[in-house]
Amino acid sequence: MRSRRSSRKKQHKCLVSSEPYMLIMEFMSYGTLRSFVQKHKDELIADPELQSQFTIASYHIALAMEHLRSKMVVHSDLALRNILVSQFPWEVKVAEFGLARDLTRMRSELIGPERVPLRWYPPEYFRNNYYSFKGDVWAFGIVLWEMQTFGTLPYPNLNTSEEVVYSVCAGYKNTVPNTCRPEIEQVMQDCWLVPYTSRPTFTDIVKILESMVESDGVSHIHP
Repeated sequence: MRSRRSSRKKQHKCLVSSEPYMLIMEFMSYGTLRSFVQKHKDELIADPELQSQFTIASYHIALAMEHLRSKMVVHSDLALRNILVSQFPWEVKVAEFGLARDLTRMRSELIGPERVPLRWYPPEYFRNNYYSFKGDVWAFGIVLWEMQTFGTLPYPNLNTSEEVVYSVCAGYKNTVPNTCRPEIEQVMQDCWLVPYTSRPTFTDIVKILESMVESDGVSHIHP
């Protein structure tokens, strides 16, 4: 950032410019997981192995989040639109770190001009402006729900930000489709527990999903 500010100070038509700034990322051929499940909804529904595939993808996302937690990084924008797909369900990767925070304490500094993704945020953020690793766990539950509903916007019956904030604080939850396997629904519900201290860690979630994938008879589960 210091270099960037310095470059701005040196701007002149007779000086070379280092802008625009660019970020080179790994190419993921199928784009976002949200667009993937929306586009391929019919063929996914027809696949008898769909729930097993969703579980594998969920497991890989949880592994990524467990790694971020081990590095003291809060993602703050975990959503299906920020999961990229190269090979479904074996290669899905967490992306978009624009709101990520490297924490030395459990409070992220989201006060400011950023527009936060309210439909993925937990009640403690709205009540106390508090977002921790357990906020990412809440968002992971929303991601599981998005996957099960093929990319549906969370709280589809709520139209305004005010309605979302009020409803989340009042304890309103997304309705889980009856096609969801019970174990995944339980993970969702655990991710949405209040108070946030009751929610599982990503290590807990990884263990649960890994056990499910193994019980499905998948021999090679690691990315």
